[in-house]
Amino acid sequence: MKKTLLALTAIAAMTGSASAADLGARPYAKAPMPAPVANWTGFYIFGGGGGGLSNADQSIVDTGTGTPLTITQRQGGSGWFGTVGAGYDWQFSGTWVAGIFGDAQFGSIRSTIQDPTFGITGNQKLETSWAAGVRLGWLVWLVAPNVLSYVNGGYSGAHFGRTNFTTLGGTPVGLHLNGYDRHGWFIGGGVENSLNIFGITSPGWFMKTEYRSAFYDTKTEAIRFDGTDVPTINSVRANSWNQTISTSLVYRFNWTGPVVAKY
Repeated sequence: MKKTLLALTAIAAMTGSASAADLGARPYAKAPMPAPVANWTGFYIFGGGGGGLSNADQSIVDTGTGTPLTITQRQGGSGWFGTVGAGYDWQFSGTWVAGIFGDAQFGSIRSTIQDPTFGITGNQKLETSWAAGVRLGWLVWLVAPNVLSYVNGGYSGAHFGRTNFTTLGGTPVGLHLNGYDRHGWFIGGGVENSLNIFGITSPGWFMKTEYRSAFYDTKTEAIRFDGTDVPTINSVRANSWNQTISTSLVYRFNWTGPVVAKY
């Protein structure tokens, strides 16, 4: 009887050991990867170009009294421009970015000026402009922390070049409008994204595409005789509204994101 009990005990012990050996190792659960973190705080510079539309509400007035001589009519035009600028951004609350910036534009956005009482017409060119403003953006967090969508606004100035008048058939008439400066404000928005795409590594390099509307104050300028620059009895009174779309290459000096922890 004792021999039988000892045999059963030995068999049970062997079976338990075999069952324990058959059990697989305890599975290892890897810690979840943290969300990408991008740091947008810092200085940046940019340069690019684009196209624009120019519109102006114009009327002809008496040079001496300012009395309107024609109804107000909208004139327009289009053209291209280049731009350069710099700015500084602050990232706060994780997904928000606020910043200040300044930029300058140069190029050839033309619009039409007409005086129906004299029967003359000319092209006015927006030669240069500048802007200083603020922007507020939101990061597409967890999906694309390298993409910033933003709105901006601020103060702007522009220089419009000299206009030489001709008849409607294109014959010079010896009259011109001197160049002048205007001031106003702008509002716009755009998207800025890192160029680390399609397997290309380019730390610090970004591209932004932006729409902007600039509104300049109304100004009255006398039509003048060539050579003597003496004003005629007619003056042009007009405001200006310019719309632009640009694409720029951006370089951020202290870009540090996104950073993902490694295990």
